[in-house]
Amino acid sequence: MYSNVIEKIKGINAINVTPFDSSLEIDWPALNDNINFLLNRGLEAIYPCGNTGEFYALTIDEAKEVTRVVTSLVAKRSLVIAGVGYDVKTACDLAQNAEACGADGLMVHQPIHPYLLADGLIQYYKQIAASTKLPIILYVRSEQISLEVLQETAKLPNVIGVKYAVNHLPSFTKAVQGVKEDLVWICGTAEMWAPYFFAAGAVGFTSGLVNVETIRPFKMLDALREGNYAEAMSIWEEVAPFEDLRAKYNTGNNVTVVKEAMFQLGLLPSKAVRPPISLLNENEVKQVTNLLKDWGLY
Repeated sequence: MYSNVIEKIKGINAINVTPFDSSLEIDWPALNDNINFLLNRGLEAIYPCGNTGEFYALTIDEAKEVTRVVTSLVAKRSLVIAGVGYDVKTACDLAQNAEACGADGLMVHQPIHPYLLADGLIQYYKQIAASTKLPIILYVRSEQISLEVLQETAKLPNVIGVKYAVNHLPSFTKAVQGVKEDLVWICGTAEMWAPYFFAAGAVGFTSGLVNVETIRPFKMLDALREGNYAEAMSIWEEVAPFEDLRAKYNTGNNVTVVKEAMFQLGLLPSKAVRPPISLLNENEVKQVTNLLKDWGLY
């Protein structure tokens, strides 16, 4: 039923940015340019309202409109996997909006509620899954989403994959081996961790880097698909400084580094981000410049 979606998320899952102008309002023409950049470079799965898209800094109405605009722009030239989340009622509302817009699937953000219990998480995912016919990818960001939760949620007919963003390979391996249903496992922490996750059972990875350049991500994907880990790790050495900078301050730089690089390359008219994140300091800006020069992009 979901074979086309399943095949296309077995690769690079592009998490696009949400551009803002100097007043921190969404820059819709810049979003159009960002999506066309990804489409023109062959990305087959685009995720509006992901964390690199500053999902939690958007109002509900903005998140709905971002999904609508991106789905319209893509026009079935790629998958659109829309991020949904917050409380279960809002997540269901966002899911229904994505389906009405013509999105191809959903990525369900891990709840931000400070208290999470297995039974409650299972109910959270069951209610969202029941609200839509779209295929669902779970976004796991902490081990509070336990193997028990994954085993039960994987039984839902429209759950097709897991974006696993906990950098603990034994836990990931146990999840892959412990879930009997046939899910697509995606490394949720981008190129930095993709080689390790592929060795443990992942078949795709997320990328914010593709908003900046796509040569290295695609080379890494080809190497991993071929089982050529020496080549994959050679590419890893090139992208690691970029991903290290994104990971700084407990990943507080995740979006800001991507937007700074895009701004320096003329891919964004503004590098603005919304609180609670902020712009890079002068030294970090220079680090981005030097990385882009090292890659031959500057």
